[in-house]
Amino acid sequence: MSNKENKEKKQKIKMTEGKKICSVGGQALMEGIMMLGPHGMAQVVREPSGELNIKTEKITPLVRKNKFFGLPLVRGCVTLVDSMRRGMKALFDSAEISVSEDDPDYQPSKFDKWVEDKLGDKAMGVLMTISMIIAVVFSVGLFFVLPTFISSFIPASVPRILFNLCEGLVRLTIFMGYMIIIAKMKEIRRVYMYHGAEHKTIHCFEHEDELTVENVRKYSKHHPRCGTAFMFVVMIISILIYSVLPRFDSIWIRVGCRILLLPVIAGVSYEFNRFAGKHVNWFTKILRAPGMAMQRFTTIEPEDDMIEVAIVALNKALEYEKNSQTEKTYSALDNEHACCEEPSCNEAE
Repeated sequence: MSNKENKEKKQKIKMTEGKKICSVGGQALMEGIMMLGPHGMAQVVREPSGELNIKTEKITPLVRKNKFFGLPLVRGCVTLVDSMRRGMKALFDSAEISVSEDDPDYQPSKFDKWVEDKLGDKAMGVLMTISMIIAVVFSVGLFFVLPTFISSFIPASVPRILFNLCEGLVRLTIFMGYMIIIAKMKEIRRVYMYHGAEHKTIHCFEHEDELTVENVRKYSKHHPRCGTAFMFVVMIISILIYSVLPRFDSIWIRVGCRILLLPVIAGVSYEFNRFAGKHVNWFTKILRAPGMAMQRFTTIEPEDDMIEVAIVALNKALEYEKNSQTEKTYSALDNEHACCEEPSCNEAE
C-alpha cells in the first residue's frame, strides 16, 4: 500500500464517529481549557511558571432547574445565555491566571485600575458583565445589523426572497471573513491550538481510547458538535427565517425585526444541533459539512503540553459524572420508583 493510501486511510479513521456520544463539551481559553459535563465543570490553565491551575465546580444547568427553561426552543436561548456567561467568566479567569504580574510586559489598563479601586472585590463581576454586554452588542451589530444596512443598497425591484438571500450571503461572508482574520492574531492562534486539543481529547474519549498524549494526538482536530459549527448553523437558519420576511421600506424596522427574531433563531439552531448530535447519518453529515469546514480556520494542531491540559480538564470533569452515578445508585436503593439515568448529552462545545 502506498504512502498516499496509508495517509488517506489514517485520515478516514480519524474522522469516524466515536463509539458513544460524549456527555462533555468544552471551550478553549487563554493558555487553558474548560471542560463542561452535565454535572460538573473543570477549568485548567497553565500558569507562566508551567504549573497547572485547576478549578472544578459542581453545576446544574438552568434547563434542569426550571421546567419552562427546558422546553423546546426555549432551552436553546437559555443554554446560549448560560454558556456565554460561564464561558466569559472562564476567559476572564484564564486571562488573569496566564499573565504573571511579575512579568515586565504586564501593565493593567487605567480602566482596570479605576474599576478595582472603586469596586474592590466586585470589580471582576462588573468587568465581566460589561464585557459580555459589549460582546453581544458587537456580535449583533457586525453579523445582523451591518448586513441589513449593506443590503439596503440592493434595488427595490429585486424579488423579496432573492433580496433576503442576498442579505444572508452578505452576513455569511462577514462571518467567515471575521473568523479568518482573527485567526491571524498571535494570541488567538494559541487559543485555536487549545481548541484543537479540546476536540482531539473528546474524540479520544468518545472512541473509548486511553487518554494519553500519544493516543489523543492521532485524532482529528475537527468535531461535529463544535461551537464554530453551531455559529455557522445560526447563520444558515437566520437566512432561512429572514427569507420569509417582507421587505419593509424602513431600514430600522428591518433591523428591529431581525433583532427580535434572534431568540427564535437561537432556539431553532440549538434544536437542529441537538438532533444532528444524536442522529449520525449521511443526511446530518451533509448538513454539518459547512460548519466542519469552518473549523479549518478555528482549530490548529496543538502542542503536547496543550493536549496534557485538555486531558487533565476532561478527567476532572468526568469525576463529577462518576460521583453523580454513585449518588443516583444510592437514591435508587432508597426509593423503588427512582431510576439511574445516563448523563445527558451536552451538545454545545
